[in-house]
Amino acid sequence: MIFEFEGRTEKEAIDRAAEELGLEKDDFDVEILETHRQGLFKKGFVKIRVHTERQAERPAEDREDKKGFAAVRESSFAHAGFGEPVPQNEFEQKLVDFMEELIKRMGYSGKVSVLFRENHKLGLKIESEHSSILIGKKGKNLDALQLLVNIYAGRLGREDIRIILDSENYRIRREESLVRLAYSAAEKVRETRGSMLLEPMNPFDRWLIHTTLNDISDVQTKSEGEGLYKQVRVFYRGLK
Repeated sequence: MIFEFEGRTEKEAIDRAAEELGLEKDDFDVEILETHRQGLFKKGFVKIRVHTERQAERPAEDREDKKGFAAVRESSFAHAGFGEPVPQNEFEQKLVDFMEELIKRMGYSGKVSVLFRENHKLGLKIESEHSSILIGKKGKNLDALQLLVNIYAGRLGREDIRIILDSENYRIRREESLVRLAYSAAEKVRETRGSMLLEPMNPFDRWLIHTTLNDISDVQTKSEGEGLYKQVRVFYRGLK
């Protein structure tokens, strides 16, 4: 499914898409169609196109009835409702059992517990002496495990809940690393007056790069490539 949204910044447009479609930011891919930076006498404007394979909770025509812009929301782990790590119901217990059995079938040992609970979101934490393997290079193994547990949650009839899988606080450390990478890339393209192509990233990681550099007036970003793991190009655009 394809939708289009507008906002004063890329982050605002993406937040609006997530809110109106009832999806998490890593459930869809974003294409920047049009960008007008904020100037002394004009407001910023961004138009995006959203691609998703997941079912949106609201039909596309409903977004025309929304006025104004969506409030800015934080990343997956900001304001997470940390609480009791022991499963509190049958659904949570089945997810924990599924993940522990999956890790066991991979040939490793590991304990899974509840990391946080939020509306339409549940965090699970893997504790294992093999965490580095379960996380994998750039978190790709963790992403694959997260995809499997979300598919399993859907088969249990809970497509409304997004499962976030973490180990050794990788997700938070990854976000911090990407913010540093974004600023470093911005400095390099300023020095060279050229562009820099970053490593292939999943949709959420690319969104983090885009939003981190969104308010830097002389630097711009865009996604390139096909499939889930696209690359972000950071390029110098000069001051206007």
